[in-house]
Amino acid sequence: MQTKERIFHAVSFEALALAIIIPVTSLITGKGTSDLAIVGVGLSLFTVVWNYFYNIAFDRLCPIARAERSLKVRILHTCGFEGGLIFITVPTIAWFLGITLLEAIMLEAGFLVFFFFYATGFNWCYDRVQPFKWLAARV
Repeated sequence: MQTKERIFHAVSFEALALAIIIPVTSLITGKGTSDLAIVGVGLSLFTVVWNYFYNIAFDRLCPIARAERSLKVRILHTCGFEGGLIFITVPTIAWFLGITLLEAIMLEAGFLVFFFFYATGFNWCYDRVQPFKWLAARV
């Protein structure tokens, strides 16, 4: 993917995820959709920034060519990424929504399960449909 398509992919991924997760989370938690939209957008923006800087740091600390990284290295990468993300987001969610840390951890766990399946399905569909190429051909 080129830069424009990567941006399109990331924005469409996050926008569709928010369109699904905000109303569902509102129904589950009883919190207002506006509060959850602020949390969702904030988490999305933080995740994108965290992803950028985390990957730069990881690449410097683990100078193995990306194509040659073992499963162990990839699991370490994912655990570090998710661990750092959870370390910051759980207390932030608890504070902003006025819930306990345990409730925030449960909410975060729900997000992790959702995003595991969502990311798999979204990327599978994206690769099949290739909406950026389809849109670019019509512009």
